[in-house]
Amino acid sequence: MNWPIAEVARMSGVTARTLRHYDETGLLPSARIGANGHRYYEERQLLRLQQILVLRALGVALPEIGRILSAQVDEVDALRDHHQRLLAEWDRLEVLASTVSRTIAELEQSRKDGHPMTINRPENLFEGVMPSQYEENMRDFPELAQEVGRRAATMSQADADTAHRERTAQMIRLAERMAAGHPADADPVQAEIDTQYRALAGLRPVSAEDYRAIGRSVVDTETWRAAYEAIAPGLAAYQRDAIEAYATDRLN
Repeated sequence: MNWPIAEVARMSGVTARTLRHYDETGLLPSARIGANGHRYYEERQLLRLQQILVLRALGVALPEIGRILSAQVDEVDALRDHHQRLLAEWDRLEVLASTVSRTIAELEQSRKDGHPMTINRPENLFEGVMPSQYEENMRDFPELAQEVGRRAATMSQADADTAHRERTAQMIRLAERMAAGHPADADPVQAEIDTQYRALAGLRPVSAEDYRAIGRSVVDTETWRAAYEAIAPGLAAYQRDAIEAYATDRLN
């Protein structure tokens, strides 16, 4: 039995664009290409796609996934390995949930007291957080995600943690602009968006339409949206609107 690329995209939640990229790079070759030019996939390719998505969910970069899959022989052994990774991820998510819950409680208490929140151990804010999740959120932009993955592969853990904390700090600053009542196209907000854009453009050219698509993904991608909403309700849509304004005013 085989399935066309559109059906595989529907079943897996992976865009056809990403599936084509996986095929072109050799990560997930299609079973065949029909006379109509469309890619078709069989059971073996679906099993491989499952492994790719499990490893992506675990924060493994695309180049490393390719190396892992090429070294595998037995699919059952591979799935057992993935299962162990998932159990470890389950434990990590429990830690992350506890971290967010603790932060919420501390923020609520500080508001009741009328004083700014005091962070005695800043590292507590990042327990259970994996910087590589940023790349996972870019999965609908495979070329850019690959650049992020290559950059991440050369970074030390300390550098990766620093980069992640800076991204988190950017999100917090944006939330502060939103809480202060600044519209998405206000200068202080656009200054933050400009910093974000320059960081992306430093990896690979990003067109106005690509940047708009990234902004929409902040809302449409569940893990990305959850990260923003954990900081402040409405922040994901605020980021999207700010990117739309930036792309219209500065990139067109």
